[in-house]
Amino acid sequence: MAVYDNKMTNNSTASNSTVDVVLIGAGIMSATLGVMLKELQPNFTIELFERLDVIAAESSAPMNNAGTGHSAFCELNYTPQLPDGSIEIKKAIKIAEQFETSKEFWAYLVEKGHLGNPQNFIRKVPHMSFVWGEKNVEYLKKRREALVKHHLFKGMEYSEDREQIKKWIPLVMEGRDADEKVSATFMDIGTDVNFGSLTSALIGEMNKKPGVTVNLNHEVNDLKRNADGSWKVVVKDKSTGTKRKLNARFVFVGAGGGALHLLQKSGIEESKGFGGFPVSGQWLVCNNPDIVKQHEAKVYGKASVGSPPMSVPHLDTRMIDGKRALLFGPYAGFSTRFLKQGSLLDLFTSIKLNNILPLLAVGRDNWPLTKYLIQQVMQSPADRLNALKDYMPNAKAEDWDLDIAGQRVQVIKKDAKHTGVLEFGTEVVSSADGSISALLGASPGASTSVPIMIQLIERCFKNHIKTDSWQQKLKQMIPSYGESLANNEALSEATRARTSEILGLA
Repeated sequence: MAVYDNKMTNNSTASNSTVDVVLIGAGIMSATLGVMLKELQPNFTIELFERLDVIAAESSAPMNNAGTGHSAFCELNYTPQLPDGSIEIKKAIKIAEQFETSKEFWAYLVEKGHLGNPQNFIRKVPHMSFVWGEKNVEYLKKRREALVKHHLFKGMEYSEDREQIKKWIPLVMEGRDADEKVSATFMDIGTDVNFGSLTSALIGEMNKKPGVTVNLNHEVNDLKRNADGSWKVVVKDKSTGTKRKLNARFVFVGAGGGALHLLQKSGIEESKGFGGFPVSGQWLVCNNPDIVKQHEAKVYGKASVGSPPMSVPHLDTRMIDGKRALLFGPYAGFSTRFLKQGSLLDLFTSIKLNNILPLLAVGRDNWPLTKYLIQQVMQSPADRLNALKDYMPNAKAEDWDLDIAGQRVQVIKKDAKHTGVLEFGTEVVSSADGSISALLGASPGASTSVPIMIQLIERCFKNHIKTDSWQQKLKQMIPSYGESLANNEALSEATRARTSEILGLA
């Protein structure tokens, strides 16, 4: 993980100066947007502010997220079973397409020599779904049948044969009841992504460009709209306590769980009614190298009733800081913090007159989630081990250590029918004039950072994006731009083959 000096780099700007773009938060979203904008408009001046003294220390850090290149190959919550028994795959198709778009941009940067060795941030790891019990087995079979009809999921294997599944994931099958009905799907082209390494590489590349300043240990305290439509950004240097004001023509709030508070401070009409519901997490991390080397897959199961998507259980092969690892979880919990290194008052200070009714409505309508989180918080080490044994029957407590995962803030927003609803996706909130935008929410988040930032650019840089230069550059960065990988099988296959070769996934 890269660490930069807290002092400003490149061409520092004086107090009350004006820059084209201010990025708040040194995570994958700000990094992606910053690199994209400098590619599209090299003369843009950009300042990035991060409240911590390291890059990607919150949501983008490898231990704070699943590390899964989300393609909907294995994540069962993206393919719900409808009341008539059929499987809905629209969301799965969209997420699979979005991840292919992200890989296009990363491949472009790798080809230009901007990201170094792609193996430092992305590796090929099979994606699997594994279930047990007759009802779940029937669901997984239907799911696979529905998905393989679409070209983005071509090649997905399915098996109920215990010996075949054992070849794929021996640790999951060893010690399992011989009479238990099980099934699994296997997708060889799945990936493991270290978003911390990727973020550091992106910001490192952006920081080399003229007109870019990266400020660590700097916290944005306030945002005020100026008469000319630009934004006054008030920043505190946490190492000296001094404050600075600068003006920005465009502000992006990519501060993870901290984005909601800053969005509220902006006072834009579009921010009203939004609230946040924080969910914390924990991992079990294997400390036995002999066990770690026996597992080579990301294995996702079915979530408990009422659990949030970030709590879908999975047994994952990971590569963290150059070392192979095996993680299980995450175990969900509740904390009033919006950031892992945030304040216990975060939830309470986010409550405003304009969002209190949606918050109360969500509390009323989501009792199963509340009950689930209470149960998770009350879990003992034996309870956590038993949950692991569902996926690895021979697991022993001494081979696993408990570690803290990231903090996520699920989006709460106004709803005409229910007053307020809890959303488990990613939400981009922008002002009507496109001068400020904020990213709220969680999964699939980082995996879809590139298409999310493209949509933001289309919304907030409407005049620029119509120009021939921006259109041509977008096609260079993302060759499928303007076309649908989901609807064009030939283009999809060619794109996947090209990016796999460049990223070392072939």
